[in-house]
Amino acid sequence: MTRVKRGVTSHNRHKNLIAKAKGYKLMNGNVFSRVKNAVAKAGTNAYIDRRAKKRTFRRLWNVRINTAVRALGFTYSTFINALYLKNVKIDRKALSNLAISHPEVFAKVVTFVK
Repeated sequence: MTRVKRGVTSHNRHKNLIAKAKGYKLMNGNVFSRVKNAVAKAGTNAYIDRRAKKRTFRRLWNVRINTAVRALGFTYSTFINALYLKNVKIDRKALSNLAISHPEVFAKVVTFVK
């Protein structure tokens, strides 16, 4: 059986991983053992923050809806409860966009659920 040398394969693997760490500070961008850890950590943080972004936007939508609804004599919680009781199936993102870009339509929604 012939001997297989793996230098080319491992060099390409190292090169690809180091390319993913382009722009990282100090040795985290060019020393393979540090690059492995840095890229893995970056992937973990990216995964976590994709989930956190959804929470952050929902909080923003809630604040926007609350602000718009308070001007019309409701609180956020009573408004959402009224939507639920009337079986209105508009999500918070759409309500937030209505409150900002089409306040007259949003006011009609509020008067409908009153």
